[in-house]
Amino acid sequence: MKFTQVFTFALLAGTLSLVSCKDGDKEQMEADQMEMEQRTADSLKMEEDKMMERDAMAVTVGGAKMYPDMTIVENASQADNLTTLVAAVKQAGLVETLNSEGPFTVFAPTDDAFAALPDGTVDGLLKPEMKEQLSGLLTYHVVSGNVDAASLIKMIEENNGKATLDTVNGGKLTAEVVDGEVVLTDAKGGKATVIIADVKQSNGVVHAIDAVLMPAK
Repeated sequence: MKFTQVFTFALLAGTLSLVSCKDGDKEQMEADQMEMEQRTADSLKMEEDKMMERDAMAVTVGGAKMYPDMTIVENASQADNLTTLVAAVKQAGLVETLNSEGPFTVFAPTDDAFAALPDGTVDGLLKPEMKEQLSGLLTYHVVSGNVDAASLIKMIEENNGKATLDTVNGGKLTAEVVDGEVVLTDAKGGKATVIIADVKQSNGVVHAIDAVLMPAK
């Protein structure tokens, strides 16, 4: 009789212990699941916050957001008012250059700026045999370094109202402030006004302008 009671108690204790272990495992699994779900939620929230911060830093050009973690060409390719410039950059073989580390400051003529050139000018420049001239024209709009609006205006103020910019093609541009806007004068006396400033890129900065600047040659 005593043996039977002992065996019964032992069996009951084992059963309770097994049930207890199973309950403990279940609770641990539930806790692990909750922790995993919380980590996922936190991760998604961090990604959402990063995207919102990225959007807040972007400047809209031609209906598209220009992100500071993208290159000059990557951003310009998204803007519907820089299509001629992008096509010209590709034709001139400058994509790799303007996607490189830089930094570069680009004064980017809009599609309207190119359209204002005499009839046939753009089509002529995009011909394969005009690649060298096209490259010279485009690099006349590029300055080495990261020249944002504040830096440019400071340069103008420190040089009696006019600053000379050395372009990548070896030519020079003159910058001044006219009626509160930055105006660039090219080698032939043509003028272009900065209409959108400080479009930050991962490899420089872009300022959209309303006219195409012409080098001396």
